[in-house]
Amino acid sequence: MIQHFSYKPLYENTQLPGWALSFFYKQKRYQAEYKKDGGIRYIGEAPSPEDLAHVEKMIHELMLFHVYD
Repeated sequence: MIQHFSYKPLYENTQLPGWALSFFYKQKRYQAEYKKDGGIRYIGEAPSPEDLAHVEKMIHELMLFHVYD
């Protein structure tokens, strides 16, 4: 489960899509950029290949709830 999820706009003009994300997963901190097309670019280390699909699904759900709802 993702913990301590936070996001902020990448640009001062909040009409432009793009967000900086940070969160903890399995007691490790991750940072990423969430692009307007739903793409996720990790800054630094990404979750393991076994966890990646699950983590990205949770991120999409959180972004839908917080940003697009």
